[in-house]
Amino acid sequence: MVEAIQSPANPNHMVPPADPPTSSSSNNNNKCLFQFPPLKRPTIRVTSEFDSDSSIFFHKISCKLLDSLAKLKLSFNNDSKRQISDPHIHFTSKYLSIDYDVEDHNAFLKGSFDFGPNLHFRAAHDVKAQQGEVAVVANLAKPGYALELSTAVPSVGLPKSTFKFPLGEISLEEREEEEVKKTLSVNGILKGQILNGMCTAVYRDEDLKLIYCYKDEEMSFIPSISLPSNALSFAFKRRFSPSDKLSYWYNIDSKYWSAVYKHTYAKDYKFKAGYDSEVRLGWASLWVGDESGKAKTAPMKMKFQIMLQVPQDDIKSSALMFRVKKRWDV
Repeated sequence: MVEAIQSPANPNHMVPPADPPTSSSSNNNNKCLFQFPPLKRPTIRVTSEFDSDSSIFFHKISCKLLDSLAKLKLSFNNDSKRQISDPHIHFTSKYLSIDYDVEDHNAFLKGSFDFGPNLHFRAAHDVKAQQGEVAVVANLAKPGYALELSTAVPSVGLPKSTFKFPLGEISLEEREEEEVKKTLSVNGILKGQILNGMCTAVYRDEDLKLIYCYKDEEMSFIPSISLPSNALSFAFKRRFSPSDKLSYWYNIDSKYWSAVYKHTYAKDYKFKAGYDSEVRLGWASLWVGDESGKAKTAPMKMKFQIMLQVPQDDIKSSALMFRVKKRWDV
């Protein structure tokens, strides 16, 4: 049997080349080894405040840095002539704060950090005055008990020692007076419950002040006496409703007294009126925005106060004043 003769392969025939193997190393080389998060411009907060009594604008420009780990702020004043005064640059973080006075070319530094859970360290330094303070606070075994040692830098004597406990604190400090040798001064605060109220004794610079405070949901009564001057005074507060409150203060020794009536509507509106016998002045004010809060929580991020002052001895010299505070987020 004759086998079929196969024709030789066509020399002009092109065999398609095989696909090159995929190299994992080449793919890895195309990828970026370090990927940086996209840069985002921090929000800039601008706050301006105007007081008609002083006719001065107060401005603050601030922004948070490093994912809110630090804050940078510029503050300055300017008057009706547009002259800038008292510029300050503030840097604030968890462990360090710097306040730089541009006009005075001076910086005030404050720092604090913890040595473990029970030891806290803080320090302050005025660069131009070359003065400061260093303090160490140790939390003792029981909650509410702590021992603090603080001293001025440069040191001029023994450090001040303060022992804190749940009912108050006692401090021991070296004091130097003219023509008197250095002596140890004892100051302290002691609190305790007496007759359904809180009694507080404050001893400072050889003067003792006793304060008693009784408070319930509708009334507060706060008498106080200072020794050895025997100056006696008392304060009385009465809440008629959740939005109406009257406060009265009287000094028995000087016979001066003052009274304030306050009416609030919601959280952002408040009306206050009062009289002070020491300066013989009556006044009334209207607040738009929380009086003790920040502008960012007020309606349209703006706080507004208008006040009328009426002197008892010269009604014609009555004055109408206002204060405005506004914040912008840029």
